[in-house]
Amino acid sequence: MAHETVEKTPVTLLGLGAMGAALARAWLAAGHPLTVWNRTPARAAGISAEGATVANSAAEAVAANTLVVVCLLDDASVEEVLAGADLAGRDLVNLTTGTPAQARARADWARERGARYLDGGIMAVPPMIGVPDAGGYVFYSGSGELFERHQATLGVPAGTTYVGRDAGFAALHDVALLSAMYGMFAGAAHAFALIRREDIDPASLAPLLADWLVAMAPTVHQTADQLRSGDYTKGVASNLAMQVAGTPTFLRTAAEQGVSPELLSPYFELMRRRLAEGSGEEDLTGVIDLLVR
Repeated sequence: MAHETVEKTPVTLLGLGAMGAALARAWLAAGHPLTVWNRTPARAAGISAEGATVANSAAEAVAANTLVVVCLLDDASVEEVLAGADLAGRDLVNLTTGTPAQARARADWARERGARYLDGGIMAVPPMIGVPDAGGYVFYSGSGELFERHQATLGVPAGTTYVGRDAGFAALHDVALLSAMYGMFAGAAHAFALIRREDIDPASLAPLLADWLVAMAPTVHQTADQLRSGDYTKGVASNLAMQVAGTPTFLRTAAEQGVSPELLSPYFELMRRRLAEGSGEEDLTGVIDLLVR
């Protein structure tokens, strides 16, 4: 019986840092022909031993395949590395971390050179790449047609989530989620600092803290609903006036524990400013409007 062979899309990958190397190994493991280039040739040795073709220059690597994936240090590196490459007819997927404005400018830059363009924001760390159950994924934005054409290949290292034709949307989603993550880290840091000098095992607080954060996470859906409707009083359980009234206790506790309030004070100040505008019956959603300049 004859078996049908599914041809795997060849991939060119520029950049073999920790993330680039993880991407390379995932594509190789899935049987995709892979051409790689890295500014430091020594980093390509291991990938070469696993079956990748190592190009002598970025231009040579770009010429090898239609699908070109870039995973470099920053946006300036992308322009520098691709300066001498012929991008005409290439499908350029940029997984380099950057800002929305940089992504939009890079999309225009690529189009001027005859390339089709997708920008990506990686929501994973290298150990999650190539591990389907790890939960990592990549935001993609730009050409919808290009995303559909290569979705199967791009989905090999990690899941794929397309967020729109605006090339800046992947970076925007990436930074939005990571900003929320750092806000969570800040709150956790303050919580651990409060018990730091007490006879309380941090390991005993950790599960309580994790469960509490998980329980609070669904409030983002109510915030989104309020923003869409414009009604910040909708479904309020504890209004802004009540919450502002409680903030002195948090600050006094921090002072008693010898803990700086610098991670909490900016948010509390925004809450007080919103209350001063006469928004006491609202939820905390109005703080968002104070942040948007």
